[in-house]
Amino acid sequence: MAGAICFHARLPLQLSQPQRATVLQKFRNGFRCSKTNDTPQLLKIVVSGATEILRLLSSFNKNELYEVIPEQKYETSASSLDDIMMILKSDYDNAYFVTGNFTSEIYTEDCIFEDPTIRFRGKDLYSRNLKLLVPFFEHPSISLHYIKKVVNKETESVMASWRLRTYLKLPWRPLIIIDGTTVYDLDDEFRIVKHVESWSVSPLEAIGQIFTPSSGNPV
Repeated sequence: MAGAICFHARLPLQLSQPQRATVLQKFRNGFRCSKTNDTPQLLKIVVSGATEILRLLSSFNKNELYEVIPEQKYETSASSLDDIMMILKSDYDNAYFVTGNFTSEIYTEDCIFEDPTIRFRGKDLYSRNLKLLVPFFEHPSISLHYIKKVVNKETESVMASWRLRTYLKLPWRPLIIIDGTTVYDLDDEFRIVKHVESWSVSPLEAIGQIFTPSSGNPV
């Protein structure tokens, strides 16, 4: 999610409505997949590159963004799946997707983060990506549907189901609604080594939301 919305939020700022429709149609025509659940490699490359551009631009425009709320630090002593579930539940209660504040101590330094558009390694990079998004959100919310244990012979994991809802601070104020799940794989020390998101919409459908003007006022 972090990579995709970075890309979506930044690129269309100077486009008129007809231009947005043209670009969206080009995405639809140019990024066809052989399987419906595959993300085109070119789209992944574009999202990754746009995220890097946004990071560079934000470093030169810090005064135009917002003052980042200091990340909360917690003393954690997770020694079980139940501990991890409790901490993750707290992070969801604090809307970490849309605030950028999460309990980083429960992740390994080189944790893998993946969503349908991007894959990278490193919890510090994940934290920076989340905080790059916050200035673009308007009336954001993240609601947790459920959180549960997933145990098999190879790994112990936690699965969370959630809904993201937010307007974006763009001239046409698009409304983004995505239902998704995140699977958190743990190592033997009960730290998260892999964080994988899946969405209820395809990457192209997510782009479609970005290019669609909202109707009505945010509530």
